[in-house]
Amino acid sequence: MTATEKNYIKLLKETIVDIDNANRYQLTPYPPHRSNFLKRLVINTMINTLSKKELIITGINEQGVKQRENGQGWPINGYSMIGSKRLNNVQFCVEDVIKNNVNGDFIETGVWRGGACILAKALFNILDKNRTVWLADSFEGLPKPNDELYPEDKGDDLYSIEQLRVSIEQVKQNFERFNLLDENVKFLKGWFKDTLKDAPIEKIAIARLDGDMYESTMDSLVNLYHKVSPGGFVIIDDYGVIEACKKAVHDFRDKNGITEKLINIDDCGYYWQVAK
Repeated sequence: MTATEKNYIKLLKETIVDIDNANRYQLTPYPPHRSNFLKRLVINTMINTLSKKELIITGINEQGVKQRENGQGWPINGYSMIGSKRLNNVQFCVEDVIKNNVNGDFIETGVWRGGACILAKALFNILDKNRTVWLADSFEGLPKPNDELYPEDKGDDLYSIEQLRVSIEQVKQNFERFNLLDENVKFLKGWFKDTLKDAPIEKIAIARLDGDMYESTMDSLVNLYHKVSPGGFVIIDDYGVIEACKKAVHDFRDKNGITEKLINIDDCGYYWQVAK
């Protein structure tokens, strides 16, 4: 990349995570995997109510920039909650697959406002315009847990958080704001169990999985992993903080004899490279 292109990508990443407002605006839900039911109910109700009134939760946050780097808290104006380190990981993976001619597209399962996919698309526009960015999401929030089939998800209440419901129209508008919406941006709308199996994707170079739950993570791995090219990457956004997600990863890896090393990005996100 030229110096101008590098500066553009740097500014884009800072905009995506809303780094300029890190010390002033920080919407932080009580993590469902680290709290009891009552605390979850109270905090999630506050978030939903304040979001609907277009208010923000503010407070003393001297560690704001560091929190945004690690993807802690939800940015009010940003396009991704994954933080700078996990965005840097997306850039690393994109640059690596292009440098080494690894075949395939980029897909993210669970996109929120689309920030990680926006970065991937910007990088492809600079480095390889023939690749497609796929966005798989219900665009209606997370599903209610299916306790009978997936007991690991029992008690998960992310489906109740209004802030996680971002429409497909809004995500498309977010791409348009950066002049990045074109024929190489594809949307798979619906639950993963319904959309991924027959998705018209031939090869995948990077699969970024951000479904939080056991069911969502397993659906993504079962339906997409066999399409990941040798030398490609699998990124698991919540491996380090949500036990149900972590268990799905290990269950899938164990069943399929996958031994590639899991690499820590920021204690939340992990990834591995598929053996060449």
